[in-house]
Amino acid sequence: MTNAAKSLIEVSGLSVVYGDYTVLKEVSFEVTAGEVFVILGGSGCGKSTLLKHMIGLYQPASGRVVIDGDDIVAREARDREAILRKIGVMYQSGALFGSMTLLENVSLPLEEFTQLDAAAIQLIARMKLKLVGLEKFADYMPAEISGGMQKRAAIARAMALDPSILFLDEPSAGLDPVTSAELDALIKNLAQNLGITFVVVTHELPSIFAIADRVIMLDKSTKGIVATGDPRVLKDQHEAPAVRRFFNREAA
Repeated sequence: MTNAAKSLIEVSGLSVVYGDYTVLKEVSFEVTAGEVFVILGGSGCGKSTLLKHMIGLYQPASGRVVIDGDDIVAREARDREAILRKIGVMYQSGALFGSMTLLENVSLPLEEFTQLDAAAIQLIARMKLKLVGLEKFADYMPAEISGGMQKRAAIARAMALDPSILFLDEPSAGLDPVTSAELDALIKNLAQNLGITFVVVTHELPSIFAIADRVIMLDKSTKGIVATGDPRVLKDQHEAPAVRRFFNREAA
């Protein structure tokens, strides 16, 4: 983990309420620059909900989300673009456009948010595909490649604008163990070699142990964080039996 002293993301007092139902209550944590930070927990605990609030898709009932010094909650929608340029997002499905080649998918953010000419855009897009091992598949359609390759292409698109932070929602979902392990290795490589900060939502224990520098564990009953730290330490040493059971896949 590099530059660990710098806090790149600060979430403070974040509460999410839908009608009379509270999903998250006064959640607070920080993500430091260069780390792979994992949000985990059981089904329905609010993992993906938290991520969507961190990237500004939804407004919380209360609280702040500060990304590299800018409060995304306090900003008006039209003023958020500068903040959002600092982040890239890979959604659970990959969300590639099926009617576009991989090269066209990765080129799209560059076409929409930069003034670069077509040749420069294509060069950058090919470089991003190379970073994820897909340089030979630039002209393939999403339907012509495997699920794991689609996830890699989605990461390449998320990196198109050189964000300092990548948010990944369940990147290993639907992948076989070998493909999932390859994706984990890619995430660690990008974090270590490019200094990208990752915020990853997952409940896949092999991935958590493979990639996470630090985790927070959400709990549905408390509607907040019940554990934080190195998952390899939490597995055996956390004081709460429920946390140890989660990491050891033990029934209650």
